[in-house]
Amino acid sequence: MKLFFSRTQLDHAPQQLMVSGRIVAPFEVPERAERMAAGLSRLGLTLTEPDDAGLAPLTTVHSDHYLDFLSGAHGRFQQLANAGPEVLPNAHPHVSATPDLAPRERPRPTGIIGQAGWYVGDMACAIGAGTWPAIYASAQAAVAAADAVLAGAHQAMALCRPPGHHAYHDRASGFCFVNNAAVAAQRLREKYKRVGILDFDTHHGDGTQAIFYRRSDVFYGSTHTSPRNYYPHFFGYADEAGFGEGDKFNLNIPLDEGTDGEAFLAANRQLIVAALAAEVDALVISAGWDAHRDDPLSRLNVPTDAFSQLGRHYGDIPLPTVIVQEGGYSLTAIETLAPAFVSAFLNARKPAD
Repeated sequence: MKLFFSRTQLDHAPQQLMVSGRIVAPFEVPERAERMAAGLSRLGLTLTEPDDAGLAPLTTVHSDHYLDFLSGAHGRFQQLANAGPEVLPNAHPHVSATPDLAPRERPRPTGIIGQAGWYVGDMACAIGAGTWPAIYASAQAAVAAADAVLAGAHQAMALCRPPGHHAYHDRASGFCFVNNAAVAAQRLREKYKRVGILDFDTHHGDGTQAIFYRRSDVFYGSTHTSPRNYYPHFFGYADEAGFGEGDKFNLNIPLDEGTDGEAFLAANRQLIVAALAAEVDALVISAGWDAHRDDPLSRLNVPTDAFSQLGRHYGDIPLPTVIVQEGGYSLTAIETLAPAFVSAFLNARKPAD
């Protein structure tokens, strides 16, 4: 199996994150990717530099004005008097201020401070000097993995960092800027009639859901910690089933805090059954390791061996598959969990590519 990764993805090195009203050291650090790359390399997988497919695959999912903002934000921000080291938002639009117009129907601001609030949804997406090159390289890894599958590989993996599943069509949030899984799924749609995205990160992929919520050509299923008292708070509930043409093509399985490995695996099996019932032709797996009991952001109780079993479950699905890296913030755990999942996945799929 090809594993796509560029060391340019390490250039995003955020210095600030707000948690409970305090600026703290970020969890989403370059060492995450280095640890996972080391663990996956020990399986015999070779890190492959992705080709540069340009901006076009990103614009199938994201607006061009949003990508323009991301690419130029840091340089523009640094021109402000007394600018901090990174772009962080301090003002946001809200629908109740203009009840006759949704925020996205208002004229977009032109100043960097207004645009930061428009395009960045929270204080978890600090934009530094190396952020855009890393975002771009991460997305190219997802494109390359999808292209490998389009070319005939049964599976491929994109070691995406920064992650992507909280990124909306025109908004960054939750460590995420470009929605790598959505980009990969849209790329696969060039060949496959319906693509399934299955997401087992401990956080709901609200950005992925929003991008495909009105569509029936991409099925999105997620199991995650209940958002009632957990990020992303506002989406990820069981009654969100899709809208219009997309009705019944969205499935959320929120888990109570403290959920163990057996219940976590059962929820994933439910996602798999639903995706197959939706007659998907190819899969994108949004793979996050932060449901693990040792993850600093986890409120679940999922042990290490559950991720090996999870790899077997997904490996048993006889469909072309792109694995896209999402969360996982215990530097010790991720070096073990990612290889455990991938090894079991490939063993279930023998003969592998």
